[in-house]
Amino acid sequence: MRILINFQNVQVPVYFNAETKQPIQRTLKLLTSALDNKLRNGKNALKKCLNSLISIEIEGSEAILHSKSEFDTVALSLY
Repeated sequence: MRILINFQNVQVPVYFNAETKQPIQRTLKLLTSALDNKLRNGKNALKKCLNSLISIEIEGSEAILHSKSEFDTVALSLY
């Protein structure tokens, strides 16, 4: 399943596994708060990934943040 979120005035697709046990709205709330927090307080490598973010993939309790450069792609724990 795919949902679009607005992050830094850019529409970013978020991909979910249809068999997730957590409610999607709760996961999206955790994701957006984690992204905002990391954008403000994160390390430079994570900020670089967030500035070139193209998609997000949710796998269990982790968000895989895909960026324009594959070397900047990182995994972020939601819990």
